Amino acid sequence: MYIDEIKTILTDVLSLGDNGRMLTSEAPLLGALPELDSMAVISLIAALEEHFDIAIDDDDISASTFATVGSLAAFVTDKRGA
Repeated sequence: MYIDEIKTILTDVLSLGDNGRMLTSEAPLLGALPELDSMAVISLIAALEEHFDIAIDDDDISASTFATVGSLAAFVTDKRGA
């Protein structure tokens, strides 16, 4: 999976600084990171699309996708395989 790359993107997009290095695959995202608001989700999706060369449709996005770092990495893995 793409855990390290996802952590880097999250850290950059959300300006998490040193806290970004503390993220694990089980780290909760939505509701746990105040930086991850609706506008940040849009920026994060754009960054993921650019970095991984994937297209993310509105129908692909759900709260479960952004539940944890691991669920987001699994989503990217699935999109890369599609």
